[in-house]
Amino acid sequence: MPNLEPEALVGSRITNQSLKRWLYSLPGVDKVGLEARAASLATRSIKTSSKAWALDMAIKMMDLTTLEGSDTPQRVKSLALKALTPDPTDLSCPSPAAICVYGDMVAHVKKALGNSKIHVAAVATAFPSGRASMPVKLLDTKDAVKAGADEIDMVIDRGAFLAGNYLEVYKQIQAIKEACKRVDGSYAHLKVILETGELQTYDNIRRASYLAMLAGGDFIKTSTGKVTVNATLPITLLMLQAVRDWHDQTGVLIGVKPAGGIKTAKDAIKYLVVVKEVAGETWLTPDLFRFGASSLLNDVLMQRQKLKTGNYSGPDYVTVD
Repeated sequence: MPNLEPEALVGSRITNQSLKRWLYSLPGVDKVGLEARAASLATRSIKTSSKAWALDMAIKMMDLTTLEGSDTPQRVKSLALKALTPDPTDLSCPSPAAICVYGDMVAHVKKALGNSKIHVAAVATAFPSGRASMPVKLLDTKDAVKAGADEIDMVIDRGAFLAGNYLEVYKQIQAIKEACKRVDGSYAHLKVILETGELQTYDNIRRASYLAMLAGGDFIKTSTGKVTVNATLPITLLMLQAVRDWHDQTGVLIGVKPAGGIKTAKDAIKYLVVVKEVAGETWLTPDLFRFGASSLLNDVLMQRQKLKTGNYSGPDYVTVD
């Protein structure tokens, strides 16, 4: 296996100049080809038996999310209880991978989930803008981990990235990774939000993906869900190519999380097709692929019930949109 030290991968000591040289050595993205392949994969149809599997897998991959200023302890507790029993009429229905909330809501979700295997993810680092000092970002992260967060979703400093200050972005990700360390020495999983809708080009998205992986991110995530352009199939396909190629080079498996704007079961299945065809079946697991979603569960449950019973139930499955 190749040497996984960042210096070995970059080819020299880590400086802004060496990072820029390394990132700009990556192959350029063929915009037309990327978008054409995503459009082609989006037209794939799947058999009924595969659809049943896909709907269950989509639920298992969800980070069921509420990230509103109006969130209350009762609101997040209700979401946690819904995650524990997504469909009260069918107890075979799987649960989502995680509940994603602001850090101050973590303790409430943990209490509601009890001893379940559902993870608690917390957004941190001055989400969604990332506009705060490093001491604030570190404290934000440490507070969430101390409260019991299993996963941290951080945002990169897009201003620093777009200004070409790659070393600053790299160092911040490394520092937040260290802030994810628990008292017992283990680490909360770190998802690095690139906010791809603000990165301007596909080449920048590829570079940001590699920078996040080099710095120690466990997942690369498309978006906060708070900007105009969030997850898209071409962007997710590009990020899946990046983690696939990273694994080929280093042997390390990195996850991908598209977030924002994925609202229907039909959409989710398109993403799963892209995962299988681009990264491979290894990534068809909640350990390596997640959906950041608030209203997606509602539609998936209705489609799941239609597949099982032949009838649609009411839409009032999920109280949080």
